[in-house]
Amino acid sequence: MNVSLDLRIEHAKDEQGGGSWMRIGESLHLEFNSRARALSLMVQGRTIYETMEGFWPRARDDASLPGFLREYGQIWTSMPKVLVSRTRTSAEHNTRVINADDAVPALADLRAQTEGDIGVGGATLATALLRAGLLDELLLFTHPVILGAGRPLFDSHEPLELDLVEQVRFDQGVTLHRYAVRRLRA
Repeated sequence: MNVSLDLRIEHAKDEQGGGSWMRIGESLHLEFNSRARALSLMVQGRTIYETMEGFWPRARDDASLPGFLREYGQIWTSMPKVLVSRTRTSAEHNTRVINADDAVPALADLRAQTEGDIGVGGATLATALLRAGLLDELLLFTHPVILGAGRPLFDSHEPLELDLVEQVRFDQGVTLHRYAVRRLRA
């Protein structure tokens, strides 16, 4: 997820991952491409899915866009995806739909059946999966801005300990932080 220093994903309502506060240059997007290409499956909530669906299918063939954007369009449209939604029953671009009311047990089963990494997009969905103990890692692209208000990455959550396993700096001061979720020990 792209976040501000104060862990906001939107400053203004309905920015949908496109706020002017984000500093996404070519090197950062190439990292997005590399990470996405390595996934076995993407799981997305309705809001983020519809944001992606509105741009990436057209971007894959848009010669006016830089190659790294066309490449991500190809990755996104061809990658197996699961859309978690209460309102949608169908989706294109190699996507199956799971009802949000049944999402946690359905995604737990899917996780057990999937080899490789599963990427999760969407703050509401990520919070639900974190609460259910179904997230092993958090991958945050932190932009050097404090928004002070707006949509937080996580809805309220009990304290959770993490271990930093990777950190990378990109152009314009953006950093990647990958954390492993500590499991409670008996």
